[in-house]
Amino acid sequence: GNGWTATPDTRLYMDPSLMQRRVLEDQVELWWFREPRHSLLCYCASVALILVLGLGGVGLLSTTTSLSGEWRLGVGTTLCLLALAVLLKQLLSSAIQDMNCVRSRRWIDQLKSGGRADPALILAVGLAVMLCGTVLLCVATASSQGDDSWEMLVSGLVLIAAGAGMALAVIGYSMLIYLKRRREQRRRMMMRMSRARRLGSQAARVFTVSGGQMSQARRETSSSRTSLI
Repeated sequence: GNGWTATPDTRLYMDPSLMQRRVLEDQVELWWFREPRHSLLCYCASVALILVLGLGGVGLLSTTTSLSGEWRLGVGTTLCLLALAVLLKQLLSSAIQDMNCVRSRRWIDQLKSGGRADPALILAVGLAVMLCGTVLLCVATASSQGDDSWEMLVSGLVLIAAGAGMALAVIGYSMLIYLKRRREQRRRMMMRMSRARRLGSQAARVFTVSGGQMSQARRETSSSRTSLI
């Protein structure tokens, strides 16, 4: 009624997804809570990894009673250090989030739970466990002791299987995230193309109506001039 019409910019601004994106851009604190499913999955995986590595390391350390159990001391210490590394990463992310001292979106995407640092850390831990199991396997095959070499062989196989499982899980997770982001980018591109076509058709209709009104005005002007002459 007052002559105000919705321009393309206002229509885009009223888009809920675009409004949510602009709110996220204005509030950097909300970037810590993007993709909650990925964050929850990586957090649960980190907690499970801390428990498994810690319990395994403590179990090996607690059974170290003689000189023949030196490998238990080494492997148990390594597992406890790996569990401590995963725990320190989670504590560091929580502390940085609470202090709100990081304002860069790139660093937030790396440090938050479910960010780029979690899969990289879990992959590094898996490779370290595989390396530890491989060393145990090599020592067990070269050792001449009976029961202890058998325990080393079994422990080495278990560590290799666990490390390979972690590495494969991280690779599968990364592939799924990559495919999901590609699908989202393709969907956004299709939405932009359809929106551009719709805006182009509206602009073409406005131009056609304006051109028709201008030609009609010219005809009326020429007819009035002819009658005046």
